[in-house]
Amino acid sequence: MSQKITPSKAVRPPRTANDRKFTVPPEVQAARLDKWLAEALPDVSRSRLKTLIEDGAVSVAGKTETDPAYRLKSGAVIRLLLPVAVDATPEAQAMDLDIVFEDQDLIVVNKPVGLVVHPAPGNLDQTLVNALLAHCGDSLAGIGGVKRPGIVHRIDKDTSGILVVAKTEVAHAGLSAQFATHTIERSYDAVVWNVPRYESDKITGNIGRSHHNRKKMAILKGSGKPAETGYQVLDAFGEVAALLRCRLKTGRTHQIRVHMASIGHPIIGDSTYGSNRRRSMRGVPTDIAAFLREFPRQALHARTLGFIHPVTEKTLRFERPPPDDFQELLDALSALNTLEVEDGDEE
Repeated sequence: MSQKITPSKAVRPPRTANDRKFTVPPEVQAARLDKWLAEALPDVSRSRLKTLIEDGAVSVAGKTETDPAYRLKSGAVIRLLLPVAVDATPEAQAMDLDIVFEDQDLIVVNKPVGLVVHPAPGNLDQTLVNALLAHCGDSLAGIGGVKRPGIVHRIDKDTSGILVVAKTEVAHAGLSAQFATHTIERSYDAVVWNVPRYESDKITGNIGRSHHNRKKMAILKGSGKPAETGYQVLDAFGEVAALLRCRLKTGRTHQIRVHMASIGHPIIGDSTYGSNRRRSMRGVPTDIAAFLREFPRQALHARTLGFIHPVTEKTLRFERPPPDDFQELLDALSALNTLEVEDGDEE
């Protein structure tokens, strides 16, 4: 069992305000990393420390450790990079937004690639929330007693597409309930490697945090949350790639990316679940092969969003085509269907 420690016994003065270093004393051999750090840092909650560990902010003996349950060894040096505290209320920052729909209860935005939805470590400002605080101003009626946008779902930074945000407490509760009961209509355009065997199909499998890499999601047996993704092949580009329309029955973190990778068709540009550079380009012209390898983000676009307005009870449905970079990818792939391919580039 781990014991309480005192700064004189285990804590060394940090080199910077947010750089904490510790040396594990003999009496806490085999203690859990998160529990021991919580004892060493009583001003930081164990849940907060657990999140920091999973986010890669802790190293043990010079190696990043993302498992909160990691068992410590006597004499090991632990380093924690503790983010500097920020104000609870994000700053309003004016940005150009593609507003699809807005009324007094909610706002629908076509999010561009590269825009983070909510402030978090590593992206403390210049997010969609910062932009909405500036755009909506006093029209935010308050959620949980705070004038803030009500985020009810998110889209990854490098995924483009339609997102709905609540402006009032009632709208937030109503939209959250629809997402919880999976009655929201959502479809995504995705470009994947290779052509699926079936023109349409569905993928199921519980999704949760990977046991091997806490920064990734994975299909898990016996744990995780149920997830279902339906897809239809809209176009095929030789045997190299395909354009899919994916429909979400559930909405788990990285769901489409994880599900498509699980059946051998990762999304082009997704460096987390399927590297472009590992793909063979046999028979593909050199210029197209180079374009595919260098595509800088996952080719995924939230195309359609439909729901019942939580106040007026009207059925709303919005659709936007993918952005220019996505279309450029489709144009490059379409050339494969018109060119007579001979000897090409291969890894």
